[in-house]
Amino acid sequence: MLPAPPTIPGLIDTHCHLDYPPMIDDLAGTLARAAAAGVERLVHVGCTPAAWAPAIAIATAHDRVHAALGIHPHDAQLADDVTLAELARHLDHPRVVAVGETGLDYFYDRSPRDQQQRALARHLELARQSSKPVVLHIRDAHADAWAEVDAQPPVAGIVHCFTGNPDEARGWLDRGYFLSFSGIVTFPNAGPLREAARICPADRILLETDAPYLAPVPVRGRKNEPAYVAFTCAQLAGLRGVTPGQLAQAANANARALLRLPAASPAG
Repeated sequence: MLPAPPTIPGLIDTHCHLDYPPMIDDLAGTLARAAAAGVERLVHVGCTPAAWAPAIAIATAHDRVHAALGIHPHDAQLADDVTLAELARHLDHPRVVAVGETGLDYFYDRSPRDQQQRALARHLELARQSSKPVVLHIRDAHADAWAEVDAQPPVAGIVHCFTGNPDEARGWLDRGYFLSFSGIVTFPNAGPLREAARICPADRILLETDAPYLAPVPVRGRKNEPAYVAFTCAQLAGLRGVTPGQLAQAANANARALLRLPAASPAG
């Protein structure tokens, strides 16, 4: 029997993919379990063009869910002018709070790197034009990502599922970005990441699941879901020497300010 996550009021899962099974097969149950764990808001990420309209539909149907829209670096070849113009139109929707995820993934290299770089640059432009923060997926590519970010006027943003070391954390913090920590921070082999989590200022930290991926200890190896952000919060709080409630409230304030989220509302 799986352990139940602790209840930590004020949690916000800033990055999940609710349109993936098993969550989409029981969305009401998924959201109810999240609420029971203290999750008051979720950001559902639609990261392919086909996922944008459904993401808005999910966010419109559920008051506690908001959407982020973009093109994942794995699919950077899809980021042509026509598709990006369509993305810009979707970004105007009031339930959309961020642009992305976009970025650079040099670990898998599923799209040519020059295409990834161009797509990232275009997403940064859209973030600036829409006045919404950008959500970055960066893997084995921090230096090239910094080059793209530094080449444009600054925009607010999140490095989602941050997996870097303290020096890479400082590089993003120096550029004004928020760092979002997932269940990876609970993995035994994540020592450098935990050091980065320790040095992240309280006013720049966010929490996420990246569900259905990266379930934290003690449910590692299972499909992840938003309720499990409570496990990550509890373990990260211990690492930082604060209570889970204190960390949840700090991350909550950061997410609401950056993403312009309203205060808590009844479950929906």
